[in-house]
Amino acid sequence: MTIEASNEAGHRGRIRLGMVGGGQGAFIGAVHRIAARIDDQFELVAGALASDPIRAKASAKELGIADDRAYGSFEEMAKAEAARADGIEAVSIVTPNHVHSPVAKVFLEAGIHVICDKPLATTVAEAEELVALVRKTGRVFVVTHNYTGYPMVRQARAMILNGELGEIRLVQAEYLQDWLTERLEASSHKQAAWRTDPARSGAGGCIGDIGTHAYNLACFVTGLELDELLAQLSTFVEGRRLDDDVQILLKWKGGAKGMLWASQVAVGNENGLTLRVYGSKGGLEWAQENPNQLWFTAYGRPRQLLTRGGAGAFGEAARVTRIPAGHPEGYLEGFATIYAEAARAIRGARTGEKPDAEVIFPTVEDGLAGVKFIDAAVKSSACKGTWVRIT
Repeated sequence: MTIEASNEAGHRGRIRLGMVGGGQGAFIGAVHRIAARIDDQFELVAGALASDPIRAKASAKELGIADDRAYGSFEEMAKAEAARADGIEAVSIVTPNHVHSPVAKVFLEAGIHVICDKPLATTVAEAEELVALVRKTGRVFVVTHNYTGYPMVRQARAMILNGELGEIRLVQAEYLQDWLTERLEASSHKQAAWRTDPARSGAGGCIGDIGTHAYNLACFVTGLELDELLAQLSTFVEGRRLDDDVQILLKWKGGAKGMLWASQVAVGNENGLTLRVYGSKGGLEWAQENPNQLWFTAYGRPRQLLTRGGAGAFGEAARVTRIPAGHPEGYLEGFATIYAEAARAIRGARTGEKPDAEVIFPTVEDGLAGVKFIDAAVKSSACKGTWVRIT
C-alpha cells in the first residue's frame, strides 16, 4: 500500500493524539505536529505541553486544544484521557531526554500507544524496563528515528537485503553540525541548555543527540548488529559538561568494520548526516542534505546515481513517496513516514491485527539498542578508549 492509499484508510477516523512537551519555545514538538498531520491520520486533541502548568495551558490554547484537555502534568493527562470514551489512542513524547522513560511508562500502563523521541531513556536499566512493559501491555511503541523514513534510505536497505552489495565489509556514518561551536548554553538558548546538561540529557551529549541517529541509520540500512566499539568522546568548548565531538571505531557481528563520527563543533556543517556502506560486490552512499539521491557503484562499473522517482527505484522507496519525481521530499516528509507507519500499526491494534510486514518503524527494541550504544561509548571513552562489547 502506498502512502496515498494509506491516507484513504486514514479518513475512516483520525487517530486521537496527545502530546507531552513541545510547548512554547520548543523545536521538535512543532516538527512532530506537522509530521503527524501530513498524511491526515492524526488529530491532536490533548496535551501536557510544558512542565510549568501555566505555560502548558497557554501553549495548548495556542494550538486549539480544548481547555478541559489542556493538562498541567503528564500524570494528570494519562489518568484523565484513559478514563474518557473519546480519550487519546496515542501520545507523542517530545520532552528533554530524562523525561522520556517516566512519561512512556505512565502512558503504557494506562493502555495508550507511545510515539517517543530519541533516545528512549537515559540509562540502560530504564530502557530495558520499557521493553518489558511494551511486551506486557502489547501497545505500539515507536521511536522517532526519523531518517529511516526517507524513500532512498528504504531503497538502500532493500538493495542490501537483496544482496546487491554482497557481503558487507565497511560501514561509515557521519553526523556533523556546528551549532554548538560556541558555549550557547551559557546564554538563554533553551535547546543548548538542556542538551548539554547531564541531568536532562543523560551521560552523553553529542553522542546521545545526533550520534544515536547515525548509529540507528547504519543498523537500519545494513541490518547488521554491533558487537564492539572503541570510542573517544571529546569536549572542545571550555566549560561544557558533556561531549561535543564523538569518534568511534565499530566492529559488527559477522566481521564488518566501520567508523562513526558525530560532531556539533565541526564548523561549516549544518546537518551533515551521511552513510557509506561497502560490500564485496558494490557500495552505496547517501547524504541527508540531498535525500532524494542515492549513489550506487557495482564493482567494476561506473558510479550510478539513483533518484527517488527514477529508473531503478524499488517498491520500498515508492511506497513511502508522496509526490512526483523531480519534486524534492525532505525532512518533514521523512518524519511523516514514521507517523504514517505508526498509524498503520495503531489502526491494526484497534482490531487486534498486525500491520503488513512491509510496515517498518524504529521499535522500543531499537530504542534500547541506541541506549546501549550510548552507554558503551561513554564507558569506552572513560577508560581511555578501550574496546567495549555491546551486551
